[in-house]
Amino acid sequence: MTQNVYIVGVGMTPLGKHLDKSVKQLSAIAIDAALADAGMAKEWVEAAWFCNTRQGALEGQHGVRGQASLRAYGFEGIPIFNTDNACASSSSGLMQAYAAVRAGIHEVVLVVGAEKMNYPEKRKEMFDAFKGSWDRDLAEAHMEALLTMGEGLALPPEALVDAGERSVFMDIYAAQARFHMHRFGTTQKQIAEVAAKNHWHSQFNPLAQYRHPMTVEEVLADKLIVWPITRSMCAPMSDGAAAIIVTSAAAAKRLQPSRSVRIRGIGVSSGSTRKPEEVERHLTRIAAQRAYEMAGVGPQDVSVAELHDASAIAEILHMENCGFCDYGDGGALVESGVTRLGGRLPINVSGGLHSKGHPIGATGAIQVRDLVVQLRSEAGPAQVVGARIGMAENGGGFYGLEEAACVVTVLERADSLA
Repeated sequence: MTQNVYIVGVGMTPLGKHLDKSVKQLSAIAIDAALADAGMAKEWVEAAWFCNTRQGALEGQHGVRGQASLRAYGFEGIPIFNTDNACASSSSGLMQAYAAVRAGIHEVVLVVGAEKMNYPEKRKEMFDAFKGSWDRDLAEAHMEALLTMGEGLALPPEALVDAGERSVFMDIYAAQARFHMHRFGTTQKQIAEVAAKNHWHSQFNPLAQYRHPMTVEEVLADKLIVWPITRSMCAPMSDGAAAIIVTSAAAAKRLQPSRSVRIRGIGVSSGSTRKPEEVERHLTRIAAQRAYEMAGVGPQDVSVAELHDASAIAEILHMENCGFCDYGDGGALVESGVTRLGGRLPINVSGGLHSKGHPIGATGAIQVRDLVVQLRSEAGPAQVVGARIGMAENGGGFYGLEEAACVVTVLERADSLA
């Protein structure tokens, strides 16, 4: 017997550099907040998913990360599952938790995403850790294929300058940006428009890592990372955690009859071998189609979206992949103001990854938390008026020309529980 599934509690830490806090401590802060939000004790939790990517590489905690962090909190005896799916870790954990509740295996479960990325004494390892999220055997071949995507695009002199230390993912995003610029005429200014919009949004988010607005001109004048990407178009290294309480309808009625949010659909995909121009085969397009089909809605029904903008160009790509506009029209859509708070389809009202922050294993859960707050009409000055359907798109890793994994989640404000 299948049943509807709801989110009844959410919580997160502020995002930033938490040099004085461990993964266990960050997890505890988020869990405390989620349990308080749900109005329940930890004894209600029947199973948990713990999502993290960095403890193995940076702390040597390669296994049983969830058992370590959650037992420290007081969870003993319950099933605990560890989910590492690169940046899509906690959205993948949410999908598994959703499936367990929908199948009737559990009534109340917990999803925790927690990450520490900042270890000042291990700076080289901090950057090397990114390389674990693509196929190490094929890395050189994949990078060569990515770099050829923008062939034919006239490059300015600064595009030939090595700007120094950076995540390898910024080279990947730069290659994708050059392809989009060459094929569709997207401009660096349009990419900067995304970043300026999200930095403006983040001033309304008290938990964001950066809370200062930036103009398009300031974004363009910022330090070059790899052309056409400047520093303020990139997600920072972030520490933080988020927790989500997922339940059956019966449990939601006992806990949060008026503040529950329904998980209406989740679509998951991994990449495939395709040509760069075969954009309709992008794994995000496939995941979005699966989520829309499960939810019984389309992109036109979405009130507010959180998209995986680890670099500003990614928001443009995923607006197109999620069906919010035709391929090639993403840059113009951002310039039009449609995706800004107050527009027809606000995107990344939280500030997005490159302003709010991007603690990799927690990012998907944070996106969902932000949407839950919106759908409850509890977002304060960042509230999207009348928000009813929220959509989160969360990509993870890279393989070939695109991300290795993608999870798209559709949420709905629940006027009644069934």
